[in-house]
Amino acid sequence: MSAFKAWRDQLAEGRFMLQRTPEGEAIFYPRVMEPRTGGLDLDWFEASGRGLVYATTVVRRKDPTENYNVALIALEEGPRMMSRVEGLSPDAVEVGLAVQAEIAETEEGPVVVFRPR
Repeated sequence: MSAFKAWRDQLAEGRFMLQRTPEGEAIFYPRVMEPRTGGLDLDWFEASGRGLVYATTVVRRKDPTENYNVALIALEEGPRMMSRVEGLSPDAVEVGLAVQAEIAETEEGPVVVFRPR
C-alpha cells in the first residue's frame, strides 16, 4: 500500500496522522522512505492538528463563485502543509494566525482543512 493511500485511509477514519523518522523528526507529505537518508523505518503518529499560518493567498474567482484562500500551515510538529483556512473570509486569513486542523469531506474524499483557534 502506498504511503499516500495509508494517509487517506486514516483521514477516512477521522485521524490526522503524520510520519516520523527514528530520530523523531516529523515529515509531511506521506512517503515510503525518509527524505534525507532513504531509510524505510518511518512510523505513523497522531498529529496535534495545531499550527500557524506561514503564508497565505486569496484565489479570486468570477462572480458568482466565491473566493477562497490557499494557506501554507506550519504544523506544531515541524512540517508545513498546504491547505485552506475555513470559518473566515479569505481576506481575513493572515500570517501568524493560530489554527486547528479538522477533517472535511469533499467530493474527492476527506481532506485536512484548518479553522482559527
